[in-house]
Amino acid sequence: MLSYRHAFHAGNHADVLKHLLLVLTLDYYRRKDKPFWYIDTHAGCGLYPLNSAEAQKNREFAQGVQALWNVSDYPDTLSPYLELLQQLNPDRRLQQYPGSPWLAAKLLRPKDQLRLFELHPADFNALEKLLGQDKRIRISKQDGLQGLLKLLPPIARRAVILIDPSYELKNDYNATVTALRQAYQRFATGTYLLWYPVIMRQRVRQMTLDLQTIGIPDILQIEFCPYPDSNGMGMTGSGVFIINPSWLLADQMRTILPWLQAHMGHSSGHFTVMQITPEQKPEANHAILANEIRTRCLWY
Repeated sequence: MLSYRHAFHAGNHADVLKHLLLVLTLDYYRRKDKPFWYIDTHAGCGLYPLNSAEAQKNREFAQGVQALWNVSDYPDTLSPYLELLQQLNPDRRLQQYPGSPWLAAKLLRPKDQLRLFELHPADFNALEKLLGQDKRIRISKQDGLQGLLKLLPPIARRAVILIDPSYELKNDYNATVTALRQAYQRFATGTYLLWYPVIMRQRVRQMTLDLQTIGIPDILQIEFCPYPDSNGMGMTGSGVFIINPSWLLADQMRTILPWLQAHMGHSSGHFTVMQITPEQKPEANHAILANEIRTRCLWY
């Protein structure tokens, strides 16, 4: 399926959550001198003009990044993300929003590597034009879930992997979990960020259960829903499952999410930070696991 175009949704609340988590994760990886890879399975075109016809159609950025743009009292942990946005929009007018490849290219060092996948012809060409001259970057026009497996384990033995399909088809949920399981079997020490939309709560519950039963330890679930769950058609929020998160991330998001909810959310919205599998492979009984999950859960 090639009908999905992220340009219609650039800068919305889901982008803010996903890109904030990505920036915090990459910033943590840079603290060690050893090189690492960034792998993006659904890279998009890399840069999105907010005055384009696509972005202006629904103006999703107005309830997303625009709500944060002129606010000065933000938590310090938001600084790396907002500073990159300011670098892209130096005249203080929010005119462009970056995709994950642009953010990663700005954060990674000369010794690090980027591997980007994009299947849509127009987005692939735009990404090539934007970043194709960077010697650290290789861009492939193929299905990112299949291409990911061929790269693992990476030569550097350190990697951050972002998986964020469009979920146009119901099977995308199962296919993504399957691909993640296969990737983890090949490379268990990387940090994986698996993004998902909140459209139907039951699908999120099933995805969470599937991840809890495939034997991967140390999965953190972070979700931000500016609007209450609904049975209607439309995304009310989004979340990211993070495998092998930094030890700082949960506390960072416990500080950031209440602030995001206050500036971007509806009064009936909610957020959560939850460890859905223990940090070590479970050998204890289910009661211990359930208690671990409850003690690490934060709802607004």
